[in-house]
Amino acid sequence: MEVPSVSAPAHIGIIMDGNGRWATKRNLRRTRGHREGIEAAKRVVLEAIRQEVSVLSLYAFSTENWRRAEEEVSFIMALVARNLRDQYDFYRDNRVRVRHSGDLERLPPAVRKEITAVTTETADLEAITVNIAVNYGGRDEIVRAVNRWIDSGDRSGDEEAACTEDAIREHLDQPEFPYPDLIIRTGGEKRISNFMLWECAYAELYFSDTLWPDWSDVDLRNAIEDFRARKRNYGGMR
Repeated sequence: MEVPSVSAPAHIGIIMDGNGRWATKRNLRRTRGHREGIEAAKRVVLEAIRQEVSVLSLYAFSTENWRRAEEEVSFIMALVARNLRDQYDFYRDNRVRVRHSGDLERLPPAVRKEITAVTTETADLEAITVNIAVNYGGRDEIVRAVNRWIDSGDRSGDEEAACTEDAIREHLDQPEFPYPDLIIRTGGEKRISNFMLWECAYAELYFSDTLWPDWSDVDLRNAIEDFRARKRNYGGMR
């Protein structure tokens, strides 16, 4: 049965691509692109609130990004920690609840500390949930979910019990979130790069040539309008 799209997606995931290329095009250091990317994220968060999006997942640093130059990785880690701390007024003023997806234990202590603090401090804010994916990979999340299920012993006493889809979902990083309705990738590439592999099975995909630091409220509105025009049948007949 054909299912019409809702007026706005409840959960949007964004692969924020293009920070480095944005800086290179301007003969700036790549680190400048990451700084500008934070300003773009704030613009998009505010528009997502206006569009009544419930959850916005932002792919900030993948499990593969550790392969980048040590200087750039160190800068990104320091920027994440400092930005989480420096944006408390932004979170409180706009009622932004912050959550985290990814392997927290493998992050530097300073980053873990700030993630733990901001998720605690913003837990009661309700305008939108911004889920920051740091040290995140879709394959890694699935593996960790299965291992959590094994460790939980939740198999009704049957050591041979098979793992199920419901069991995996219950042990994902954020099992209470709705699955993403819309996955956006900026910067011109057309792949999902290990982002929310389990969750995005039926997400609509939207690719933008605009580099992430140039993204604005208009870009998000355009993506949502494109989403609204689609028909979602979840494997049923069109």
